[in-house]
Amino acid sequence: MVQIDKHEEEMVKKQFFFKGKTVEELRSLDVREFAKYLRSTPRRYLLRNFQNVETFLSRSREKNSNKKPIKTHDRELVVVPEMVGWRIHVHKGNAFEQVDVVGEMLGHKLGEFALTRKKVNHTKAGVGSTKGKKAIKK
Repeated sequence: MVQIDKHEEEMVKKQFFFKGKTVEELRSLDVREFAKYLRSTPRRYLLRNFQNVETFLSRSREKNSNKKPIKTHDRELVVVPEMVGWRIHVHKGNAFEQVDVVGEMLGHKLGEFALTRKKVNHTKAGVGSTKGKKAIKK
């Protein structure tokens, strides 16, 4: 039995596959070629709006080279393999939320990762919300 020490175990990390292909293999594909691996809704979006996606990618490449943050209001933008590893600031209505793109996000929309509504935090009842002593009939 071959024994692997902890250092070698860390070196052999589980590699992410999307439809049987690695992210590096998918990066070599064009946006329209990548669309063939997606479900119907994101595929249709990419095929119909590939020009918008490619302009976003070219603008983002330029910002990455200048070390500037990538900001966008386009919450419908589908995550493509070139975006993996990027940090994108997605507008959520009143501010930009930072989203680190990972392989599991491929084919999803950016808006799914920047939530627009806060979690409701219920506290005890406020003044006037319950019946006090004056409302008791005698």
